[in-house]
Amino acid sequence: TMPKTKFQDLVYTIIMAFIMVYVMVCYNIAIHTGGLKNFVFIEAFKELPFMWIIAIILEFFLIGKIAHKLTFKVLDPLKMPNIIINYGISIVIVSFMCPIMSLIATIFINKPDINLFISSWLQSMVLSFPMAICFQLFYAGPLVRLIFRTIFKSKLNN
Repeated sequence: TMPKTKFQDLVYTIIMAFIMVYVMVCYNIAIHTGGLKNFVFIEAFKELPFMWIIAIILEFFLIGKIAHKLTFKVLDPLKMPNIIINYGISIVIVSFMCPIMSLIATIFINKPDINLFISSWLQSMVLSFPMAICFQLFYAGPLVRLIFRTIFKSKLNN
């Protein structure tokens, strides 16, 4: 079940962005510190507010709209099961969000030497993409849809 109103779309986006950004920040801190350690889960909260707001704005006002248009050019929502449409939209969103969010993290958080900027951004993007796509499709997507259905159960049944 997907959002049917702008308000539902905003709530869905806020929840999804929180989960995806928190996990991806943890993942990237773990990469930069040599592995996943307990402190990573707390450290991630330092970057989370900034990156979460950016992800919400990007996805809600730009990337979500692009993802729907591109997905519906390839997949017919009247002929395809909802889960296929959801996966299609998710794949397009991650395909755009991962490079953009990696770029933003490279600029504002990693702050590499100017000579290493492009390689630092590309490395961040290449390392993040497989995690982002798998986490989105197998964990975050189903979890957020469950949370969303629970919150809007009565409204979605009408």
